[in-house]
Amino acid sequence: MVLPGGLLTRKEEPVPLKSICVTLSIREFVAGVSATLNYENEEDVPLETFFVFPMDDDSAVYSFEAVVDGKKIKAELQEKRKAHSIYESAISNRRQAFLLEEDKYSRDVFCCNVGNLNPGSKVALTLKSVQELPLEADGALRYVLPAVLNPRYRGSGSFEDSCLDMKTPVVPLEDLPYTFSMLATISSQHGIERIQSNCPFSPTEYLGEDKTSAQVSLTDGHKFDRDVELLIYYSEVHTPTVAVEMGQPKDNPDGFMKDPSAMVCFYPNIPEAQSPVICGEFVFLMDRSGSMQCPISKQDKSQLRIEAAKETLLLLLKSLPIGCYFNVYGFGSSYEAFFPNSVQYTQQTMEEALRRVKLMQADLGGTEILTPLQIIYREPSIAGHPLQLFVFTDGEVTDTFNIINEVKRNRLRHRCFSFGIGEGASTSLIKGIARVAGGTSEFITGKDRMQSKALRALKRALQPAVEDISVSWDLPRGLSAKMLSPEQTVLYKGQRLIVYALLSGTMPPVEATGEVYLKYTLQGKNLENRVTFSLQPKPDDNFTIHRLAAKSFLRAKDMGFRDTPAKDKKDVLKISIDCGVISSQTAFIAVNKNLNKPVQGPLTRRDVPRPVLLGAASVMPQYLGCALPNAKSSYFSPASQPTRTSRYEGMPDQRDGCKPCRPMVSKDLCALVFGDNHLVQLISLQNADGSWYLDENLAGILGKSLEDLLAAVPVKDANSSSWATVLAVVWLHSNAKQMKGEWELLEKKARTWIHIHAASIVQELVKAAIVFTKSSVDPAIFGL
Repeated sequence: MVLPGGLLTRKEEPVPLKSICVTLSIREFVAGVSATLNYENEEDVPLETFFVFPMDDDSAVYSFEAVVDGKKIKAELQEKRKAHSIYESAISNRRQAFLLEEDKYSRDVFCCNVGNLNPGSKVALTLKSVQELPLEADGALRYVLPAVLNPRYRGSGSFEDSCLDMKTPVVPLEDLPYTFSMLATISSQHGIERIQSNCPFSPTEYLGEDKTSAQVSLTDGHKFDRDVELLIYYSEVHTPTVAVEMGQPKDNPDGFMKDPSAMVCFYPNIPEAQSPVICGEFVFLMDRSGSMQCPISKQDKSQLRIEAAKETLLLLLKSLPIGCYFNVYGFGSSYEAFFPNSVQYTQQTMEEALRRVKLMQADLGGTEILTPLQIIYREPSIAGHPLQLFVFTDGEVTDTFNIINEVKRNRLRHRCFSFGIGEGASTSLIKGIARVAGGTSEFITGKDRMQSKALRALKRALQPAVEDISVSWDLPRGLSAKMLSPEQTVLYKGQRLIVYALLSGTMPPVEATGEVYLKYTLQGKNLENRVTFSLQPKPDDNFTIHRLAAKSFLRAKDMGFRDTPAKDKKDVLKISIDCGVISSQTAFIAVNKNLNKPVQGPLTRRDVPRPVLLGAASVMPQYLGCALPNAKSSYFSPASQPTRTSRYEGMPDQRDGCKPCRPMVSKDLCALVFGDNHLVQLISLQNADGSWYLDENLAGILGKSLEDLLAAVPVKDANSSSWATVLAVVWLHSNAKQMKGEWELLEKKARTWIHIHAASIVQELVKAAIVFTKSSVDPAIFGL
């Protein structure tokens, strides 16, 4: 919860922020965070200040307190309008007051007022939160402390009372007047294998010989140029668990905190599908706002966001199954579509799409994502081809709830997979649209590759649907479970599932156990995962599970201060106040009653400057280009600007598909467009059906002459494409094994093509290809 915007006043004038201190405690897959911001009024007039800071969308903020001149003032959670009224009354009566609230339009931005800070006074503001940690594909748990809050684009229909409207002063990173420190303690009964970070940290210090506890700290001198990320690898992480936490019946006899709560963590053992999905309508919605011209990160040679996006689209388009439908949209202040409507995936439509991908630039202005979403949803459904939407954006928009609600209204007709690009992408937007539409979300920062994460999502989209998902409980007589998590409608292979429940009734003796079942159907087969657990609840002063459970409920029901339906608003308000977790309908308020007399003197306002990051200080709403001198260009060379005035003129509806044609790509043009990256050159040459042509382009990538390739064909009169495709697959396994996640789907398509068109000679082709390329590839990859 790093606060790069600093402590700001409503008039945006500087206030000296001295330091930010974060204490992080991670137990298994739950993180507890305590962040303290230390300020001092060194002037001779009282101040009113305002600060804005990013939070992860999954964070449950449950405590806010101020220590003023050594005296603690703990805030209470109240209905938001009431909290504002108390604050304004206190300020007008020259009382010291503090107000903390979630932004009205985005769950991942918080605002805080500090009113009537006396001359010479010191104030330490501390916020506490808990959150679940997401599981990465390699088994790591990922914790991110947001440190970047980029300017966000205001859409034409947006309201004007967001704290994101603050136009704060900016300074170079090296001139920031405040320091930042972080201490992290990690513990797991499974043992800690290693801890990695994108920022300089001290060496891991294990606190015991069994390596079940460890500490790391951020080295001095960190600037707000990136989010702080930790990757934690446990010796064993894929273990189903149930934790039961004691309630608070005496202090909360009728509320949410009364009964024990349970947190269940499943790792469904979903088997590999026998027949992958070959149908579907795949729509790719790509951000082309000016900020996409920035590098993904501030690290040297980081790829430009737009170039990574173009390469990702190449891989996605090559990996689609024959017979599906697809389209690509680009958006900024306006939007463009490759085709008037989704077209059938053929050689001709794939080539036309790739031609347009090569011409894509970050040239469409601001970030207006709502309009293209509405256009996509208005298109009629294609029978037998359910819609799969892939959204790529740097997430720099203001009114996230409005966008999430639009996706939610259309959730029954599609799944949405979302990707946040670069530092500062809105976690509220990226996680929210995927959550409400049954997809998954990914964030691409630092050295992450958009390509691999996008292809992982496509693999999930191509999995057969898991159906009839249910969670049931087997508990002793007199005890029942009330589910708090929303009903689960989607499960993916390799995904973790966390559900929460309240246990009401009579708790049994200490030795009693219960069972919880996850049941689902896959391709007509009934499957079940079961966990047995102790029913003895454990005390926790922070009531971590209750607050995580409340957050799970609030995520599903709380759709913003203005947009939450009336039928849900009452429940959101009650649970938020009962468990002390902030929502869009509540705010923390505290009034300092320790002062014996009103604050004297006229109230003055000051700003703390915020850092400049990757051109984020560009004039809004139009972004300025921000390519850095050391940014690494992609495989796509700059091309002429595509004409946008008549993008649909003369283009027929191509849903019936077109006959495939041989691509007319010269060797020189291939190198010009794709640079010297042979992997992407090879992929660019693949046909829609999965095959390759035997030509000079392929020969050049293999480092051979075309004559050598023709002379090495092992079977007389063999189809040249069969030989070329086997050579290409062997090359992928020999030269790009570490990138397998990015070409796995298109390689599978190639192997399928080989077995259909060269089944009788595949063994001879594979053996000859391995010898010809001097490869050590195992022939078993071809199913031999």
